[in-house]
Amino acid sequence: MRPGRDRARSHTVYERLKDVFAFIDAHQDEFVRDLQTLLRQPSVSAQKLGLQECADLLVDLLKKDGLPAYASPTDGGPPVVFADIPTSRPDAKTLLCYGHYDVQPPEPLEKWISDPWAANIIDGVIYARGATDNKGGVMAFAKAAYAFQQVLGEPPVRLKFLFEGDEEIGSPHLEGWCLNNIDLIQADGMHCLDGDISGSVNSPQVELGLKAILYVELVAKGPRADVYSGDAAWVKNPAWRLVQALNTMVDPEGNVIIDGWYDDFQPPDEDDEFLLRTEAERLDMDAVLDHFGIDELPWGKSPYELMKRRQYYGTCTICGLTSGYQGEGLKTIVPSSAKAKVDFRLPPRLMPEKQVEKLREHLMRRGFDDIEINVLTARGTPYKIPYSEDLAQAVIEAATEIFGAPPVVHGLTQEDIIKSVVDMPVVITGFGPPNSNLHAPNENMPVDSFIRGIKYAAAIMESFARR
Repeated sequence: MRPGRDRARSHTVYERLKDVFAFIDAHQDEFVRDLQTLLRQPSVSAQKLGLQECADLLVDLLKKDGLPAYASPTDGGPPVVFADIPTSRPDAKTLLCYGHYDVQPPEPLEKWISDPWAANIIDGVIYARGATDNKGGVMAFAKAAYAFQQVLGEPPVRLKFLFEGDEEIGSPHLEGWCLNNIDLIQADGMHCLDGDISGSVNSPQVELGLKAILYVELVAKGPRADVYSGDAAWVKNPAWRLVQALNTMVDPEGNVIIDGWYDDFQPPDEDDEFLLRTEAERLDMDAVLDHFGIDELPWGKSPYELMKRRQYYGTCTICGLTSGYQGEGLKTIVPSSAKAKVDFRLPPRLMPEKQVEKLREHLMRRGFDDIEINVLTARGTPYKIPYSEDLAQAVIEAATEIFGAPPVVHGLTQEDIIKSVVDMPVVITGFGPPNSNLHAPNENMPVDSFIRGIKYAAAIMESFARR
């Protein structure tokens, strides 16, 4: 069904789960306290801070609710928290619920209105690092399962929880763990509650596919040391060299023009085009402009054109540039080196290992064979599931009922690892507020959004069970 096409059926979700939802409402204070407890434990993978402690705490919180959780070690990284929650229903499906308990660093601390590890509630909003990304989603899964067990004795599907501890640094230990535990992660589908809802329609965003990521550092080298700029004629300036190389990689409108970049590209299909048109029609342009802090859309493009590029095409993004003197005042030099950190988001069929070779060949053909390419990460198996897939329809139905409006359905979002080990449908969605500030100071989760997120998780489980 396309968004809004099956309203009569989806309107029965509240009726079917009225006792489960009533239990969630009755226990919301307890559920919020448990979320605050988890948020108060620092767990920053980039700083190797508190990860084991957070995993142990999460296991304790799940066990307190009668969920059979345990910490499973990884090879050199933080443990995976895993739980397998059975159901006695015949021919029941298995749903793998993925999340992560690690969070981004909280800095700059001075920009927070409240201590990022205090999880204080201010005007009905919890402020804490990880509130939306992703401890709120992890606890929504757990509390939905707990509510089913308390009200109905068991969940409607077999549930498997997989909560990792280094997603924020690229999940370097997840693939190895999955390869060693293939039987554990077998399922009929996987979904993740991570991120926020669309501010344009006040309903979740549903991602039906994942892009891979290629992140490189490009290095241009010049003289062995900085040179007096009056002698610039004697040496190549590596800063200019790097800028000129970067200019061959995208056109003035930001399209990737690396030789052969899209040779294997899978263009959007008829359903994808329908979803794009639907989203463009519903888009609140004022909200979009305000969200990004801009006055107009770039390059004179329409929202439809930009959404199509964002969702289905690749990107080449300069994340940082470093060269020469950048301190106060003047220093007249030719710098000895220049570096750029560049990330590429890769849609289906554009594999990271293959694309980095295309980048290397492209630079060589254009005379930039002196530019070093250091691969910082090349991971993920980009994919896209059909719009008609059972799990996709279950999430869309649940979102439509719980949030009162059809979700914004995207074709593709970001990277994935688990699907590269065990092939299954994967859908990503979220329930945080549009202004959740994930990855930024004052990350937050309104209390009512968290409670609604638990109901959303329960509705997805129930809807998937009936398909």
